Amino acid sequence: MKVHSGVMSRTNVDIDDELVAAAPRMYRLDSKRSAVDLALRRLVGEPLSRDEALALQGSGFDFTNDEIESFSDADIKLADES
Repeated sequence: MKVHSGVMSRTNVDIDDELVAAAPRMYRLDSKRSAVDLALRRLVGEPLSRDEALALQGSGFDFTNDEIESFSDADIKLADES
């Protein structure tokens, strides 16, 4: 069943509800579809445009590269548990 004109198809997937709920808040998105679309584009798709990158400014990621590199596995595990 084709839903869109050749560029998209409908796919049903099981996704972590907490992650799906967090994404719109973190990135100011308006739907689950937008969250999945952003995730796939950032993972394997086209690079963000300048305007898209600027729109993400202030979306909740507040670490410098040095801070990220200093994280230990224990820090990451604690963050996953919260």
